[in-house]
Amino acid sequence: MAVAPARTAELSHAERIRSVVAAAGSLSLTTAGASYDLIAMHTVDSGRLTLRVPDDTPLAAEMVCAPHGALGALVEFTDVAPVRARDRIRARVTLSGWLTRSGRRDGDVLILGLDPARAGVQWHGRVEHVDVDEVFRSDPDALAVHEAAMLGHLDDDHRDVVTRLARLAAPEVRRGVVAVRPYAMDRYGFTLRYEYAQGHRDARLLFPTPVRDAAEVGGQVELLLAHARRCRGESHF
Repeated sequence: MAVAPARTAELSHAERIRSVVAAAGSLSLTTAGASYDLIAMHTVDSGRLTLRVPDDTPLAAEMVCAPHGALGALVEFTDVAPVRARDRIRARVTLSGWLTRSGRRDGDVLILGLDPARAGVQWHGRVEHVDVDEVFRSDPDALAVHEAAMLGHLDDDHRDVVTRLARLAAPEVRRGVVAVRPYAMDRYGFTLRYEYAQGHRDARLLFPTPVRDAAEVGGQVELLLAHARRCRGESHF
């Protein structure tokens, strides 16, 4: 079994944006008047970002006073690795457009929708601009909402598994390593972060078959571990 076959196995930029938004528990919102940190106040329904804002907040007051009922806004999501690792910020997503009132209320909560005009993701040091329609036609990755819990469990309770998986990287990646962290996971496989006395480096370990849901991850990990057992040589950490 080839651990790193010559095939592209990465999320598209649109899928990555949807995945970050789906998994995020908070966001930052900037208007012409102020900046806000909103926790557990957003959902994505039918391709639209929806905010549930209590009536007694400054954002609700700003929205009520917005000319023509539309408020220009920049929404930012930060994707942070769920494990202890160097440089934990993995990606930043931005959506900019207009906030409008949905016409619905939920008690003392104002329901707002963002009509995005632009979307972008900062990934591997580059900013990629993505067509908004493409973003909302895409689905989040199958593991997006499960990834944090699964990686945290692996890092906290199954360091032996991480150690064995780490042996699948090339020798030059393993040489001089002082720690390895399960840094990211999607339907295609793992990204492991190899940390050295100075600096770090990532390696991609692909599942033999992309998973369709979280229930299939265990079987794919077992296949990777079986291959790791056949690998010769000792780990260097």
